[in-house]
Formats: sequence, structure tokens, C-alpha cells
Amino acid sequence: MAQKGVQLDRETFSCSICLDLLKDPVTTPCGHSYCLKCITGFWDGEDEKEIHSCPQCRQSFTPRPVMLKNTMLAALVEELKKTGPPPAPADLCYAGAEDVACDVCTGRKLRACKSCLQCVASYCDKHLQPHYESPVFKKHKLVEPSKKLQENICSRHYEVMKMFCRTDQQCICYLCSVDDHKGHDTVSAAAERTERQRELEGSRLNIQQRIQDGEKEVKLLQQEVEAVNGSADKAVEDSEKMFTELIRLMEKRSSGVKQQVRSQQKSEVSRVRELQEKLEQEISELKRRDAELKLLSHTEDHNQFLHSYPSLSALSEATHSSSINIRPLSYFEDVTAALSAVRDKLQDVLREEWTNVSPTEVEVLLSAAEPTTRAGFLTYSQEITLDPNTAHTLLVLSEGSRKATRMDDQSYSSHPDRFTLCPQVLSRESLTGRCYWEVERRGRGVDVAVAYKNISRAAGMESGFGNNDKSWSLVCNKNDYSFRYNSIITPVSGPQSSRVGVHLDHRAGILSFYSVSETMTLLHRVQTTFTQPLHAGVWLHYDHGNTAEFCKLK
Repeated sequence: MAQKGVQLDRETFSCSICLDLLKDPVTTPCGHSYCLKCITGFWDGEDEKEIHSCPQCRQSFTPRPVMLKNTMLAALVEELKKTGPPPAPADLCYAGAEDVACDVCTGRKLRACKSCLQCVASYCDKHLQPHYESPVFKKHKLVEPSKKLQENICSRHYEVMKMFCRTDQQCICYLCSVDDHKGHDTVSAAAERTERQRELEGSRLNIQQRIQDGEKEVKLLQQEVEAVNGSADKAVEDSEKMFTELIRLMEKRSSGVKQQVRSQQKSEVSRVRELQEKLEQEISELKRRDAELKLLSHTEDHNQFLHSYPSLSALSEATHSSSINIRPLSYFEDVTAALSAVRDKLQDVLREEWTNVSPTEVEVLLSAAEPTTRAGFLTYSQEITLDPNTAHTLLVLSEGSRKATRMDDQSYSSHPDRFTLCPQVLSRESLTGRCYWEVERRGRGVDVAVAYKNISRAAGMESGFGNNDKSWSLVCNKNDYSFRYNSIITPVSGPQSSRVGVHLDHRAGILSFYSVSETMTLLHRVQTTFTQPLHAGVWLHYDHGNTAEFCKLK
């Protein structure tokens, strides 16, 4: 307990600037005591302001007080020193190179725990206590320690800049507002911060929405990658099975033809061998008879000759030559010819049908990554003109048939392609491959769409863009967007702009709508399969004077 009392005495007789026992103690007019060196150094820093204040209570003194040594405090401090040095505090945190240092500490400075915007100074725990205890500091604004406090001081008037000039877009002090910025649109810094904070929150919401949309699109693309990989693997597996079956069938057919040829060969060779043996026997018999006849012809006895001749002259019937069918190298030409014909027919089939599985069709039909800048999109720009034969009678075309304006009924001639219920119009150009165009709209209720050529022209509201399965439409109202397909409406979020960009990758089945301003913001993307060429179109609702113009981009 005695040690605790000594500790309390040491705190009582410590300088609030250096946090050590008082050296040459002096007392300010407000009653706070400091080391003579500490208070003198503190006030030396305030000489430029010509106002000197107490570091603890911030009471101001004019002129600067003359400090005299407090002999009673000096004697008490000397007695306290005899009790021995104080234990070193375990939680003493000195400021490092990256820290904000306490502005009140002298010598080795402690780390600041708060900065005061009114005092334009940073304080450690010890020197911050007056801000919590004294009513004088109750309205001061404490923030996390900052090294940029001096940026809040006006370089001309040395006052805290608590105002904002909207005319010059800069922070100023109250003296600036009646001097250089007199007559300007000025507000308090707090008021300007509040308004900018609202804008910041709006920007954050927009960014967060774009992040959500991007993450959703990344997920969809990942699903598409998995679907493409799965489909490709199945196609390869199926093709291997089919080609294996074709190879087995060809091998089976080859084995059958080989067996038939060998069987035919055996039969033909057997037939020929049989004829050959028969002829060889016949030749042998003829040679024997020829020898007998030769011997008889040399017989000198006439009676013997006449007696033997009848039995030797009779010959057996010779083998007829027509029974021997000789076809040198042509026995199986009919088989070769038949196989040649089959081969030619198969080549023709493959040549005609292989385009269905050609490399350009087998390759993954993923679209190339969409551009990230408007300049990138413009490389796919497509000039669009409107077809007057499709225009509703409430629409007037101008600007070389690039602009549609909603007006009173026009006296157009009847045409089977003309829309008769919904005030809409299609483009002359059919769109395939990759293309990009922009539509500048004026007024409320303008739909930017694409549709097949065979969309209904007179089927009630079902003929409207997005009310069927043959058209896709972005609905652009005054304050919001939505997307419509097959009469299903999907809300769309995004920044309002008078210009809408449309990117079509027909082969990949991707249709994207963008809000075009200084930047391009994706509003909605469609992933589907287009079975026909598309035509661009617009539908003008509501007011007379509404316009939609297809912009010249080249």
C-alpha cells in the first residue's frame, strides 16, 4: 500500500508534457504545472500564432506569461526523488517511423492515439485526458491519428479550414470566405461532406451492383464452360464409338468379300483342274493311238493291215473347246469394279455430309471475349437503316431512314411486311455473325430490339417486340430499364443514358445491351440459340415526338 501511495505522488508531481518528474517546476495562470523547459518549448512553437495556451486545458494567455520557478513544488519534487526511481511503465509505446507522434511530448515522443481536428494536434493517452475531462474540449472532433493535420490549416490565415468553396472546389477558412472567396458559393465542410457522402454511397451501390452482376456472369460463363466441355467430351466419345462401328463394319465386309473371293477361287480352280486332268488323259490316249497307228502304217502284210485297221481307226469323242472358258486376269474384275463403285459412293457421301461435322462446326462455338471499351465495340460496327415497308403508320422515317419519329397517322401504302398494331419498325439489313450498333433515343417508352423477319405483323399485342419467342427487347423508360422476351419482363438496373449500344454475336447466341455515356455499362445479356438471321428494330410508345435514331458510327 505504501508503494502505491508513492506511485500516486509521482503521478501528481509529473509534467504532463514530458511525463517525468517536474524539473524547475513552474505554474501557469490557470494552475497547471510543467517543467520550465517543457512549457517554454511548447510556447515557442505557438509564437507564430501570437496566442499561447495551456497544453492541458487550452486556456489562452495574451501576452505570453513570464514563468517563475515554483519553489514549493521544487522542494517537494526533491523529497520525492529520494524515494528512488519510478518503475518503468510496461505499456509505454514510443512512436516509430510509421506512427503519428504525440505533439505535446518532448524528448522521445509517445505514439498518438487520437488527433484533434480543432486543436490540429495529435495526443498520446496521457495528453489526451483533458479532451475527455475538461468541458472546454467537449465539442472538439477527435479522429484516428493522422499525419495530414497540417493540411487542414489555411496557409494564408493559419486558421482551421472549416468551409468549402463550391465555386473553386477547395477547402477554405472563414477568413477566406470574406476575402478571396467573397461572393462565391460556400458551405460548411461538413455540409459538403454530407452531399459528397451521398454521392459516394451511390457510387458504391453502383459498383456493388456491377460486382454482383459480374460475379453472376462469371458463374454463368463457368457453367457454360462446363457445359461446353461436357458436350465436347460426349461428342468425342460418340464419334469414337461411331467410327469404331464403321471400322468394324468395314472389316466385317472386307472379311466377307475375302471369304467369297477365296471360295470362288477354290471352285474355279477345282473346275479348271478337273478339265485339265481330263484333257491330259485324253492327250495320253491320243498319243497311244497315234503310236499304234504309226506301227500299223509300217505293216507290210496287207492282209494283217486290213484286219487290224477297223479296230484302230475308231476314236473317242474329243472334249469340246467351249467347255474351257479362259479369262486371263479377269476372273474377279467384277468384284474389284463393285468395290470400286462402293468406295466412290462412300467418298461422295462423306464429301457431301462431312460439312455437318467439319472442323469449323466441331470447334467450340464460344464467342470471343466482348470488348471492354467502346473503341473495341466499334470494330464490329454495323450500319443500320430502317425498312419503310415495315414501318407502322404512326412512324415517320428520316435521316436516310435511320431515324423513326412517332407522329400522326401517315398515308403509307399497304404492304404485307407493315406492322399494323404496334408502332414499330425493322431494319433492312439482316444481321448474322458479330455486329454492334447504337440507338439514340428521345422521350419516354422506347424499345430497342432485335427480331426474326417472320415475326407476326398483325397478331394483337403478341406482335410487339418481346411479346413472343421471335424477338428480344430492352424497354427504355424515363427512369428505369427492363428486358422483355416471350411476354416475360425482367427488371434491369443500370445508369440512365440517352444512348443504348447493342452487341450481337449471332453464331454464339449472345445478345448484349449497354448504357453508353463516357463509359459503357452492361445492362442485360442474353445467351440463347438463334435459328434465323436477325433484324434490328425499335418500338416507340406513348408520346408524339418520341424518336429513335440509329447512329452513324463509322
